[in-house]
Amino acid sequence: MTSATAEVVALALLPAILWGFTPIFDKRGMAAGGDSVQASLVVVIVDSAIYWLVIAVLHGRSAFAGLTTEAIAIFGFAGVVGTALGRITIFVGVDRVGASLNSAILSSRPLFATLIALVFLGEPLGPRTGIGIVVLVAGLSLLTVSKGGDLGGWQPRDLLWPIAAAATFAVANVSRRYGMTETPLSALEAVAINETVGLVALVAFVVATDGRDVLERPRASYRYFAGSGLLTTVAMLSLMAALGLEAGRIAIVDPLVATAPLFTLLFAAVLLRDLERVTRGVVAGAVLVVVGVVLITL
Repeated sequence: MTSATAEVVALALLPAILWGFTPIFDKRGMAAGGDSVQASLVVVIVDSAIYWLVIAVLHGRSAFAGLTTEAIAIFGFAGVVGTALGRITIFVGVDRVGASLNSAILSSRPLFATLIALVFLGEPLGPRTGIGIVVLVAGLSLLTVSKGGDLGGWQPRDLLWPIAAAATFAVANVSRRYGMTETPLSALEAVAINETVGLVALVAFVVATDGRDVLERPRASYRYFAGSGLLTTVAMLSLMAALGLEAGRIAIVDPLVATAPLFTLLFAAVLLRDLERVTRGVVAGAVLVVVGVVLITL
């Protein structure tokens, strides 16, 4: 392994670990009376504020020197799809089916990226990709009958929420990779635009739906979501940095980030015993999803 590849691996594993732990905060926040839109707002406000503060300290007036309309469009689109819409569906999924199941299904996003490439770019499906899809679908099927996740129970239709989140993040990650390779922005500048536009979209949604009552939630839920936001801040920056490196191809970065559910399973088994059930079926299903993801992206 070259030093450049090792750097990409380290940068991609960090978000896997952190995003493996954020569902624990998210589930606790939901159990404390939180709401999906409220959670999304808190997380994005926290990470956006930190990104802009760091940019001001490190770059000052020289920040965004290479900013173009194309860069704003690319990372703004990723922010609306991945940060705003994606985060809402993630939090609903955590609330409905549990942190462990939600995280495992969320990692199926490379499947959607592959289908997007097939339909819109005409990219062929190789034998290994086909096997990966079969293994991934088998993992998702096993998760459906695993009888794990939220102790309160869930319906099969509730799995549509993490599946929708996986689809939105697949689209957003492809857009981010394109933006990091085709624009001169740094990872920090790119993620700041991504999250800020996502925040604007979330605020617009709250105003348009007259949903300001979603903010009237217990204080405890805010503390959990703020913790999730801090972890997300580091994870997003690390992901963008990995994608911005010459060796940071999606085929390397995405499979590593997709190992997040394995960390979530470990954390949930220890820290969410009163809220979730981590069964053998959940573990086996999560492992199959990760193996399928690796086969698809490699």
